[in-house]
Amino acid sequence: MCGRYLLTSPGDLLAQAFGVMIPEVSWTARYNIAPGTQVPAVWQSPSSGRSVDFMLWGLLPRWRPTEGSSARLINARSETVAEKPSFRAAFREHRCLFPADGFYEWQKAAGAKVPQLMRRWDRQPFAMAGIFESRVSPAGEVMMSGAILTTRANDALQEIHARMPVVLEPEIWEEWLDPESSVEKLAQRCEPVSEDYFEITAVSDRVNQTRNDDVLCLEPAGSLRGSASGTQGGLF
Repeated sequence: MCGRYLLTSPGDLLAQAFGVMIPEVSWTARYNIAPGTQVPAVWQSPSSGRSVDFMLWGLLPRWRPTEGSSARLINARSETVAEKPSFRAAFREHRCLFPADGFYEWQKAAGAKVPQLMRRWDRQPFAMAGIFESRVSPAGEVMMSGAILTTRANDALQEIHARMPVVLEPEIWEEWLDPESSVEKLAQRCEPVSEDYFEITAVSDRVNQTRNDDVLCLEPAGSLRGSASGTQGGLF
């Protein structure tokens, strides 16, 4: 599962990496991105090509009413995304990429849950596979919402969590975003990355609280005095 991640790369770096225009005025570093917030996603517009838009993290299937946060789905299992009624239409028609610099999972240790941060060794951004839906609200506003695809964890992450985000390499992005691509072929792309892809670091329990969204979330575990301890707040 993926329930918290970070995106701190500057807008110009992300624009170059993903081939999109990113307005600087709307870009701020995020160290503790939680479900239910607006997050940037790259998608392929039939009329204007590849672009980035902010959408709500938590998919609202097209057949569900807009009211009620309980209806929103933050993750979709890649093994069943093509068949599940909540996801199959979005997987067939509306695929996207969620840029990230890392993601968090919690590992049980001595009766507590210690947040673990997974980042690339070179600290470069990467792309998590996603799906999204777009609809018009009763007020006439365009509402976009999305979910991150997950797959089985690789060997390095198995002891922390059984699932991990589907990470797509740049050579696959065009195929993933193309609405005409074969969903059967794309489903085969949803494999875990190699076990040496990510560096794993135990970090401050500040990240347990979604209100904490600053660079201190990246401090090594136990290095901050008086940091807020506790659990993940029920996100998992």
